[in-house]
Amino acid sequence: MKTEQLHELLYQALETEMGGQQIYQAAIQCATNDELREEWQKYLEETQNHERILRDVFETMGLDASKETPGRKVVRHKGESLVKAMEMARKEGPPEAAELVAAESVVEAETKDHQNWKLIGAAAQEANGKVATALSEAHGQVEDEEDEHLYHTMGWARELWMQSLGMPAVIPPPEEEKDVATAIGQARAEKARGDML
Repeated sequence: MKTEQLHELLYQALETEMGGQQIYQAAIQCATNDELREEWQKYLEETQNHERILRDVFETMGLDASKETPGRKVVRHKGESLVKAMEMARKEGPPEAAELVAAESVVEAETKDHQNWKLIGAAAQEANGKVATALSEAHGQVEDEEDEHLYHTMGWARELWMQSLGMPAVIPPPEEEKDVATAIGQARAEKARGDML
């Protein structure tokens, strides 16, 4: 495994968690559904914890958490762009449209975040010694929450779109009701939505 690229993954993961907090704060401001707002508040708190967990990994590995990398700058820019998109939606459109933009923004951010943690888990299996232990322990603490963040918000975004189109929507989405935590579970929940209407 290429150590330098592992470090780049970790720098991007840390930036993703830091930016994710700003994204959730903006999304919470856009939420009109109380249940969705509560869920995003929970995810914000979990994301704050994920940052702390990564900072512990940085300490164990002797990495400087403030180091800038080109990839980290790109991740920050993308996160800031999502926040700006939500702010624009809040100012220029109806609240329901802003909520939909927020759900899509969270899905975009969580897609990167989810991938980061999948890769951290894979790296943990290839690493040795204290690095393997640190990565494995961090991955074990975060992975299930990351799955929930992504798959549940994907369900919210889909159902909010259905609602906005004037089509029958399942709110809260099936992913919530079935407590989905895997891609297979998400596909099954989406398929079962017809029975829930």
